[in-house]
Amino acid sequence: MAAGADLSGGLEPLAVAVAPGQRGQGPPAFQYSPDNVAGADGDIDPTEITFPGCPCLTSSCVVHACSCLSRGENYSALRLRAPDEGEEYARPVFECSALCRCGDSCGNRVVQRGLQFRLEVFKTEKKGWGLRTLEFIAKGRFVCEYAGEVLGLNEARRRIQAQTAEDSNYIIAVREHLHNGQIMETFVDPTYIGNVGRFLNHSCEPNLFMVPVRVDSMVPKLALFAATDISAGEELSYDYSGRFCNLPITVREHKSSAEDNRPRKPCYCGSRTCASFLPWDSSLFAMADTCAGSSL
Repeated sequence: MAAGADLSGGLEPLAVAVAPGQRGQGPPAFQYSPDNVAGADGDIDPTEITFPGCPCLTSSCVVHACSCLSRGENYSALRLRAPDEGEEYARPVFECSALCRCGDSCGNRVVQRGLQFRLEVFKTEKKGWGLRTLEFIAKGRFVCEYAGEVLGLNEARRRIQAQTAEDSNYIIAVREHLHNGQIMETFVDPTYIGNVGRFLNHSCEPNLFMVPVRVDSMVPKLALFAATDISAGEELSYDYSGRFCNLPITVREHKSSAEDNRPRKPCYCGSRTCASFLPWDSSLFAMADTCAGSSL
């Protein structure tokens, strides 16, 4: 891919730059999609609109008057609202949907607007391709989505079990623990169809954290927000295990006997607290009739 080319092909609000690697080669080919798409199994359609929408006629919705903000304000000046002191669980985030009557400039429409910062895909020294920002990003701002094919459990297991030790794994399993004790699972695979989020590397001390954000239905967008102020030129990363910025730890590694005989991939994040190996979730290697009861 030529220097200066837009990796998104014009599908994002801002062009996604690519810094060619050695000998001018670009990242492996894939189909770019800024949003989640239905997986090959067809079990889940992330484009379906099932939320009724709010009746607000104002340009921007306000708490106590908008049904989408019944759980409180989500954003302040485009920044994700920090948890209240003593808040035991992360609050769910529901943005105004396509059926809401508020304007496009509503303050409760953030993730759905897409990229708001100039990003660049580049070749790292040890971690393959990575992603960095070309401009300053303030703490709490939305950076990008982790978008791809939304899969059912069986298809996610089939794909991950077909991988070899040399294959890169892009499949993420997000498990949300609900107040009634149920676990809601979302599996996203940007291997073949995805967005710029597929280039984010892991770090044991990341500068991004992931939040499931719902817009049109209960199928969430996996949104990544700045955990701290991020300088221009800094590589973007998040914790693949999901531990970071989850209070309490609602997302953790699942370990079982399946892990014992499978080699762990080394972590090259270089942080002071580096765990030496990439996070690992063996639940997707379990037999099809086994329930996965932990989080990744």
